[in-house]
Amino acid sequence: MLDYLRPAPGDVFIDATVGLGGHASAIAERIQPGGRLIGLDRDPEALAIAGKVLEPFGAAVKLLHVRFDQMRMALDESGVEKVQGVLMDLGVSSLQLGRPERGFSFTRPGPLDMRMDPTQGQTAAEVVANASVEHLTKIFYSYGEEKWSKRIALRIVEERERQPIGDTARLADIVAGAIPRGAWPPGTHPATRVFQALRIAVNQELDQIEPAIREAVRRLGTSHRIGVISFHSLEDRLVKSTFASLCGACTCPRGMPVCGCGAVALVRMVTRKPLVASDEEIRQNPRARSSQLRVAERT
Repeated sequence: MLDYLRPAPGDVFIDATVGLGGHASAIAERIQPGGRLIGLDRDPEALAIAGKVLEPFGAAVKLLHVRFDQMRMALDESGVEKVQGVLMDLGVSSLQLGRPERGFSFTRPGPLDMRMDPTQGQTAAEVVANASVEHLTKIFYSYGEEKWSKRIALRIVEERERQPIGDTARLADIVAGAIPRGAWPPGTHPATRVFQALRIAVNQELDQIEPAIREAVRRLGTSHRIGVISFHSLEDRLVKSTFASLCGACTCPRGMPVCGCGAVALVRMVTRKPLVASDEEIRQNPRARSSQLRVAERT
């Protein structure tokens, strides 16, 4: 990320998903003296921790409690018009995964919450309690690419009539019981896709990616770069298609004799294919195994 985004002294950078401050501190160190880092995150608990990590940089760092698709408002209020770099890390943070009370993981029992901002929106338990079979099926199939979606949704509705589903362990057991044992994926828990799908639905994650990237590109100066790290195919496809559109890819129907969509290239791709973690990095940090970094440069 540092090699490709090239933070340098005096730069203004946006870390649109500041998390626990790991990327942010690496960037902040390289843009001093004279640089400024604007860090965004929707998770107030993560922001509090990041604030302590980034405290040595003082006024050079400003942290804001907003989603990354609210970047325009955040930057306008901060008096920032143009920036030299943007990073978006779309992954769930280690804080969220590691705290049972946040409800993101089934490895340890906890309340079925999954909200990245615990102060807003429906919990996963509320979605599971109220959604119809059809809606649950759509969530699991669209956001988890789970082929047993209908069967799992039916089982959830049956079980919630007996007893409310309010914790992660019970939901994981229900999902596992709905999938034939011979169809369990090797090496991963059978509830993994369903938990991913519920998390995406609860936080409306995919809806925010394209507008955030477009606003970030609008803020970049010429020859400056944006990097986006995704962790599953749904995210990466959205990142790839958004960058393709910003590269000026024509969206007219096939067979049109003349382009009528007016496509204009706002960026060029720096990475022809996404960059992935090395074997050594994966050994040190197994959660990096599915990460993919795409980088584009403003024209």
